[in-house]
Amino acid sequence: MADLILAHDLGTSGDKATLYTAAGTRLGSVTAAYPSNFFNGCWAEQEPDDWWRAVCDSTRQLLGETKANPADIAVVALSGQMMGSTPVDAQGNALRPSILYCDQRAVSEADQIEARVGADRFYGIVGHRVSASYSIEKLMWVKAHEPEVYARTAKTLCAKDYVNARLTGRLATDHSDASSTNAFDLNTFKWSDEILSAAEIPPDKMPEAVPSTTILGGVTAEAAAATGLLAGTPVAAGGGDGSCAGVGAGAVAPGVTYCCLGSSSWIGLACEKIIADPERRVMTWAHCVPGTLHATGTMQTAGSAIKWFVEKFGVDYGAAASVPPGANGLLFLPYLCGERTPWWNPDARGVFAGLNLASTKEEMYRAVLEGVAMSLAGIRDIFRETLDCGDTLRALGGGAQGETLLAILADACGCRVETVEGVAEATSTGAAVTGGVACGLFPDFTATERFVHTAGEIVPDALRTAFYAERRKLMFDAYRAMESIYAILAQQEKGTDK
Repeated sequence: MADLILAHDLGTSGDKATLYTAAGTRLGSVTAAYPSNFFNGCWAEQEPDDWWRAVCDSTRQLLGETKANPADIAVVALSGQMMGSTPVDAQGNALRPSILYCDQRAVSEADQIEARVGADRFYGIVGHRVSASYSIEKLMWVKAHEPEVYARTAKTLCAKDYVNARLTGRLATDHSDASSTNAFDLNTFKWSDEILSAAEIPPDKMPEAVPSTTILGGVTAEAAAATGLLAGTPVAAGGGDGSCAGVGAGAVAPGVTYCCLGSSSWIGLACEKIIADPERRVMTWAHCVPGTLHATGTMQTAGSAIKWFVEKFGVDYGAAASVPPGANGLLFLPYLCGERTPWWNPDARGVFAGLNLASTKEEMYRAVLEGVAMSLAGIRDIFRETLDCGDTLRALGGGAQGETLLAILADACGCRVETVEGVAEATSTGAAVTGGVACGLFPDFTATERFVHTAGEIVPDALRTAFYAERRKLMFDAYRAMESIYAILAQQEKGTDK
């Protein structure tokens, strides 16, 4: 009986192919890189054919290294970067480079939708703010600026959907990636006619939207020849990387809250309906778990702020351990590239407050870690206004290997922080579990228990928790005091760019 699962994590910098057993054992992993094209200040693209080559190369190499028999692979399941737009023709051929999630060219298109639908109503339909970051606004830009491409466009696809189309010939997306387009109604799990009408995009430009656990079809003979897989191997719809990470963290039902510590970082949890946040600070996505939603609040620069300081100032990653809480009076606002939750201000920037002639780079580094941890604690507090977040925060991602950061995070949140084995594998694990449910290897998503194993636990200190609660108020007051200055600095920066 075929009982291996091939998961692909189609990220921003490359594709990681991982092979798992049905018991949850990771047999091997291979990454194939591909480039991004950043230009015009805030434009970002990738070539879809690079994704396909990476999937083919990583699959062949992984099969060779693990000596796995392709006939033993029960299912292929992908996770992928979300919110992009890849226009394809009716045969699934890409018509232009894919516009990535971080691309901000579609600002005027976003303004058009918000004016027609209204910010609050829009948020209540899709669980997100109107933004140039999402797929539907990007497709609107293609329509306005590249009409010849738009005229040939049969569907717009997200990254993993393009690869699934190359594997199976079927043009479809799953509910989680559909929710990253900003045109998917999370109240009905269908495309929103109201938003598509406001965007002036006909519904037939959007792909078929199915649950993540849907088997899209089998690997075609052509795809089998390219990848080394067996023709007919089932391919699951899979999920967007954020929702797959939620599965990989074990957050498959309400009650488990996790923190993904990467270059950007987020707090996430499963929920039953769109978060009713009048300030629209957090986002709600469709989960890989059918019928369930996945709420997140994201800070823009977490691990990237830490890496920036370490590299620019030449400190060791463990240098902050000997510095007391409060960094001897230093405060850091970790907004090096704007901020999402809670401010949603692209003009926000990093600030050190409290510097004096005796300040050391170790104290500054401690302040950076505290700024990141307090920002994440603030996101968790937003969810606690309406949801039960439990008394444990599960940490994963590359940043979850930093002991000092995790200790500060536990104190800032006032809850236990739980670490898990294979902290950097959550997204691949989520894709694997989703694929296992899709093909019938697993009865349901409780199978995550086979993959997620606790490695340790950090208990908060009550006195430090009280200290960081006051410190966080001061940090947020500092942001508000800087808000008007940020706007002036942004105008000056734009003037300099001209």
